[in-house]
Amino acid sequence: MEKILVAVKRVVDYKASIRVKADGSGVETANVKMSMNPFDEIALEEAVRIKEKGLAKEIIAVTIGTDAAQEVLRTALAMGADKAILVKVETEVQPLAAAKILKALVLQETPQLVILGKQAIDTDNNQVGQMLAGLLQWPQGTFASKLDFHDDSVSVVREIDGGLETLLLKLPAVITTDLRLNEPRYISLPNIVQAKRKPLTTITADSLQINSAPTIKTLRVAAPEKRRSGVRLESVADLINRLKNEAQVI
Repeated sequence: MEKILVAVKRVVDYKASIRVKADGSGVETANVKMSMNPFDEIALEEAVRIKEKGLAKEIIAVTIGTDAAQEVLRTALAMGADKAILVKVETEVQPLAAAKILKALVLQETPQLVILGKQAIDTDNNQVGQMLAGLLQWPQGTFASKLDFHDDSVSVVREIDGGLETLLLKLPAVITTDLRLNEPRYISLPNIVQAKRKPLTTITADSLQINSAPTIKTLRVAAPEKRRSGVRLESVADLINRLKNEAQVI
């Protein structure tokens, strides 16, 4: 396998407190810590482990966003990616547009494997990997918790509602990662310094002839209603009476 392409996304850090904008147009990101999407970290870690086993020669990290997204690409390079590509856009990129952009990069870079997180923690759409596989007409293995490579194929153990399922995919293929696939490594200072010397290319979605304009409009974003405090009742009869009274009010 010559190349692995890994898609990563810049999102609000999972430890940060989420606040809705005053106008209800979205989530506040100003002065909020941002980081790489945790599921994408797992995808990148898996790509690095594959390369360390001698099963791949090059890892390409890709992200879509503004210039600020370069920071997650530098993190990816420090983790072990060989080069990085920023597809610069100034507007929100929705799943189908992201999949089309990634398809164009796949056709340009010709990797034998694409790995990405099963979902981004900011939108939780869980769509890009599936859409990309559909556009490429490649086999896909979603929610992967274990990978085993063979001559021209990969076995994917995936987590499903009923337990585990194993798929045998012929390469090239698209794989999305679940939490239990691995634990991303700690990035050392020498690797951070070395990452600054690795190539990072910036292109635009227009150069790929992809229209990245949003097609779905968000009408309003609101924080979930605060949970009401419970009431302690003395008996089952009190519970039944309360349920009847609340039903009448509704």
